[in-house]
Amino acid sequence: MYHLSLDFEQILELVKQLPEPEKVKLSRELEKETLNHKLTEILEAFQTNELSLDTINEEVESVRTELYVQQCSS
Repeated sequence: MYHLSLDFEQILELVKQLPEPEKVKLSRELEKETLNHKLTEILEAFQTNELSLDTINEEVESVRTELYVQQCSS
């Protein structure tokens, strides 16, 4: 395994030398990495230990019952 110390400008110059299909592939990989990072941040922001599966199931059943009653009364 090799380790190279390159700054941003050097990497940019290397990328510019890539053929177009390789640039597209690199772009997609960077986009996936960015999206994964953003998704992780969002999930961490909303993570909670306050909700149990039982609490969620109770709420789901409550909403289902409410919708059923509304549907029957229409």
